[in-house]
Amino acid sequence: NTIIIMTSNMGSNVIRENFEKITERNREEIVENTKNLVMNMLKQTIRPEFLNRIDDIIMFAPLKQEEIAQIVRIQLNSVKKMLAGNGIALEYTDEAVRSISEAGYDPEFGARPVKRVIQRKVLNQLSKDILSGKVDNSRPIVVDAIDENVYFRN
Repeated sequence: NTIIIMTSNMGSNVIRENFEKITERNREEIVENTKNLVMNMLKQTIRPEFLNRIDDIIMFAPLKQEEIAQIVRIQLNSVKKMLAGNGIALEYTDEAVRSISEAGYDPEFGARPVKRVIQRKVLNQLSKDILSGKVDNSRPIVVDAIDENVYFRN
C-alpha cells in the first residue's frame, strides 16, 4: 500500500481572488463555491481515467487569523526554548503576537510567511542585541509591539 500526495497550483488565481473576499460571515459559502470552481477546472484539465484512480481530492481552506496567531505562538515558543538553552529568558505579549500574525498572514500562502516575519522582526534584531551585549541575561527579554513595529524590552 502506498499513499501518494500530489499538489497543484491549478485554480490558484480563482482561489486567491475568492479568498480575498472571505469574512467570518461568508467563509463557508466562499470556500464551498471556490472548491466547486476548482474541481470543475480539475475535471476539464485532467484526463478522466487519471482522476478516477485518485481516491480523494482535498482543497484546504485558508487559515483564520486566530490560527495564524496560534502558529506565531508555537514559533515564538520554539525561539523561547532555544534561548533558554543559552540562559536567556524570553517572553512575548499578545500585542506582539497580533502584530506578527497580521504581518505574516497571507490567504494565498497560509502560514509560510510567518516564519520569515519572525526571522525579520524578531530573530535578526534579537541576534544583534545579544551579540552586541545589549541584553541583560538576568532579566527576561520581552517581545512587544505597537501597531506593526515589534520591539524588545529588557
